[in-house]
Amino acid sequence: MAPTSCFHMSIHLLFLYLSSQPIGAHNLSHPVKSLCLQDEMSVLLQFKERYEIANVSGRPLARPKTLSWKNTRDCCSWDGIECDESTGHVIVLDLGSSFLYGSIDNNSTLFQLARLEELNLSDNHFNYSQIPSRIGDLSRLNHLDLSASVFSGQVPTGIFKLTRLVHLDLCCNLDPYTSTRLLEMKPPGLRSLTQNLTSLEVLLLGVVNMSSEVPNTMANLTSLTWLNMDVCDLHGVFSSAIFNLPKLQHLGLADNEALMGRLPNFNSSSPLEELRLLGTSFSGELPASIGNLHSLQILNLQSATCNLTGSLPASIGKLPSLSYLDISRCQFSGSIPASFSNLSNLEYLDVGENPFTAQTISSFSWIWRNKKLATLHLDQINLYGEIPLSIGNWSQLVELGFIGNQLSGTIPSQLMNLTRLTDLYLGTNQLSGSIPSWLMNMTGLVALDLASNKFHGEIPSSISQLQKLTLLRLVRNNFSGTVELDNFLKLKQLEVLQLSSNRLSCHASNANDILPQFLILGLASCNLSEFPAFLQNQEQMNWLDLSDNNIRGEVPPWVWNGSSNMQYLNLSRNFLTGVHRYYPIYPWLMYTIDLSHNMLKGPPPEAPPSIMSYIVSNNSLTGALPPWICNLSSVVTLDLSSNNLTGVLPVCLGNISESLMVLNLKGNNFQGRIPELSMRGTQLTMIDLSDNQLQGNLPRSLANCKMLEFINFANNLIVDTFPSWLGFLPKLHVLILRSNKFHGVVERPKSSSTFLKLHILDLSVNALVGKLPTEFFQSWNAMKSKTGNFTYMQRKLQPNHYLEFTYYGNYDFSMTVIYKGLKWYYPKISEVFTVIDLSSNLFEGEIPSAIGDLKGLQGLNLSNNFLIGHIPPSLGNLTALESLDLSRNKLSGQIPQQLTELGFLSFLNVSYNNLTGSVPRGKQFDTFSNNSFEGNSGLCGEFISRKCRDSEDKSGQPSTRQEEDSGSPIELDWKIVLMGYGSGLVIGVVIGNAFISWKHVWFEGNAWRRRKLTRRQPRRGRNSWPGKLFNLCRY
Repeated sequence: MAPTSCFHMSIHLLFLYLSSQPIGAHNLSHPVKSLCLQDEMSVLLQFKERYEIANVSGRPLARPKTLSWKNTRDCCSWDGIECDESTGHVIVLDLGSSFLYGSIDNNSTLFQLARLEELNLSDNHFNYSQIPSRIGDLSRLNHLDLSASVFSGQVPTGIFKLTRLVHLDLCCNLDPYTSTRLLEMKPPGLRSLTQNLTSLEVLLLGVVNMSSEVPNTMANLTSLTWLNMDVCDLHGVFSSAIFNLPKLQHLGLADNEALMGRLPNFNSSSPLEELRLLGTSFSGELPASIGNLHSLQILNLQSATCNLTGSLPASIGKLPSLSYLDISRCQFSGSIPASFSNLSNLEYLDVGENPFTAQTISSFSWIWRNKKLATLHLDQINLYGEIPLSIGNWSQLVELGFIGNQLSGTIPSQLMNLTRLTDLYLGTNQLSGSIPSWLMNMTGLVALDLASNKFHGEIPSSISQLQKLTLLRLVRNNFSGTVELDNFLKLKQLEVLQLSSNRLSCHASNANDILPQFLILGLASCNLSEFPAFLQNQEQMNWLDLSDNNIRGEVPPWVWNGSSNMQYLNLSRNFLTGVHRYYPIYPWLMYTIDLSHNMLKGPPPEAPPSIMSYIVSNNSLTGALPPWICNLSSVVTLDLSSNNLTGVLPVCLGNISESLMVLNLKGNNFQGRIPELSMRGTQLTMIDLSDNQLQGNLPRSLANCKMLEFINFANNLIVDTFPSWLGFLPKLHVLILRSNKFHGVVERPKSSSTFLKLHILDLSVNALVGKLPTEFFQSWNAMKSKTGNFTYMQRKLQPNHYLEFTYYGNYDFSMTVIYKGLKWYYPKISEVFTVIDLSSNLFEGEIPSAIGDLKGLQGLNLSNNFLIGHIPPSLGNLTALESLDLSRNKLSGQIPQQLTELGFLSFLNVSYNNLTGSVPRGKQFDTFSNNSFEGNSGLCGEFISRKCRDSEDKSGQPSTRQEEDSGSPIELDWKIVLMGYGSGLVIGVVIGNAFISWKHVWFEGNAWRRRKLTRRQPRRGRNSWPGKLFNLCRY
């Protein structure tokens, strides 16, 4: 169950309680003598006149009680009034669910009822009024209910003076339009409440924004029977003593993600009937003493932040009254105890999304014997095998979920026997076969989820017989054939339809019939050539995916303009040329717009201020960044890369959003300086401004962005020294500064803890000088390990609040690097891919042996520098190395025999050095051609053009015979030897790598700093060398 569903369940349970707890009005059941005091009658009539009667109450027994208030009748007989029989004073005012609409303040005549003991104003609309501070003057109150009445602001401290209160309900004061919380009780409010109101029996504070810890004094409220603090922003550690309050029957702490604690040892005398900790961060194990809670009926621990671990105790089977059990999304392991079979009253069971030991679905045979179970969710718990035929004996089942397991085989026909079944969730398994025809006879189905399986064949047209369907998910299967969308439009109650990612051809007529109102519609990869006409009549659409089709032309305004609720719009990978200029995109709460990979021209389409993900990359957009970009205060992902945008980057880009995590403007024509990032940019995770014409220094404010993982400023005109100050970014994984004008010496780091998480460093094609930074190599701890997560660098696009059964996708970080002598585009970057490229600079001196400690390194490129000395034997320790390029330096000596131990090495280039001796033999070295070694007149070997003589094999001395030069590496006809790649562990090459071109990286005018090459080496350029120093080879 999604968190939002849990919250609504919580509120629903509270309303059930509230509606079952009438206060006062006892006089309605029997007549009382006339006792009304005239002054109090006048007070009540004045109160009545302040309020309209409006349709603002939603409970089943709601009625306009004040309509019975007339001065011709005894006020003690009025609806909602009770008087003290001896004095005639009004002691009970029950106006709950009375359709009252209007404001209330300290001038209200209500506060003249000084003898009032019970006050109920719940389920009305007090128009965002603050709770009047004079509420504290009603010192005799023992019962106060102000729930669900649109009160706002701070809870007045006067309430904490009502020391006689036994019942206090401030729950559920939500904005009726946006569902945002209205009431606040800032610290020390909760502490003051628990210290003063010690007689409380019922305390309901759900959705009151407290931002507070739960004080230990709460454990002193020994009379409490009901405590609810759902969605209160509670944090800190929850005292375990509260669980064992002697009279506590109901405890709800739902959706307080920062609230921590451990479950106690429960007393056998505990009267607890309901325990709801869903959406919290409790940790530890579920104690065996849970079996002592013999009165427990509802146990809900479901939470995405749940840290409860260990095995489930068998003592759960000792809870005879348990009817509702949800332990999903925790970290429980082991097996589900067989003692669960003793839970004979269980009606709802959800154990999904726990890392239980893999087991066959047939091992759950005890479940099939339960005769009351109506809802069962066994999602994502490592189940495998075929769905057992005995499932057909479960005739009472209403909802069944097996999502996210490894179930195989076909759907058994015995499911036909489940005549009460309304919800069937079989998504994300390995189920196969076609959609069975008998499924169309299950006309009671409301939800059918077959997504992400191996179903094939055509989608039967008879599916239109399932007239009660509100959800149909067939996405990501192997369905084929032509689909008439009109067939689905016959399902008038259908709200969710997902047909994406199959092999379908979808068609829709222009018939204007009564249509279902979709909330979620996925028609990606459906071979659509135009926008379906029925979208013109959709007024409730929240989520629309038409990506990967063949839709051409402009985006018509009705695609988004018909619904003010549109949250997600994905039209990427089509052939769209424009967005209708008269209708900017302006829904009320849009989270995601993806128009990438189209043919859009002109300025970027306007986005609403609420947007969180704005992706319009790979189009032909022109002009400067529009001013409205500065208004995107909620944006998390901003991607306008690979367009033709120009101009300077606006200053506002540096503080556009506190939540900005991804900024990608690569592949445009931006000029000028990079704006400084404000201190608010602490959420920034990825910044890519590569392939522009940006100038000046790197903004020093990048050092404030402690969440940065990816930095790419390649192929610009940045003039700066090496940014060693970035080394203190604790999460920096990728740093690419290729092809700029970085210069000077790479200074020693000021700390040994620098660039600790770095995996990819590309400083190639700059003008850095001096020796290679040995101290940096020693501090790069992440490169020293060959282990890691085989996951990709990405960010989830899913917002915090999202629609169930929707997919927002991931934003994959991407890059281009030179690897194995080739230019590669990586649309995804593996977390373990590790590369250093320092080529085409002015580095000198020897190669530090410390590089040999970087055992996770897969690619090392030091070519086109002035390095001298021997190749260090420690490079033989780089057992994960796949690519090594040391070409075009001044290295001497022999090639170390240790390099033959590099079993994954599939690319080697040591050409154009002063190496001598014989080329080592064995393993990967036997696959390298002459191209890897040319330009070393002292080298010989069996697989290169110059063969060794016997004396040379032994002595390692070169022959005096001159070998004919084989020519320039730029003129070589390079070939990709696939077997060479195959012999290596290609863990750095991710799925979908795109080979672009081969281009050896070197200075355009490097002849001035090279020894004279043989006569066949072509001359390069005629400009003077100072100009060439910054005229770098561009990719």
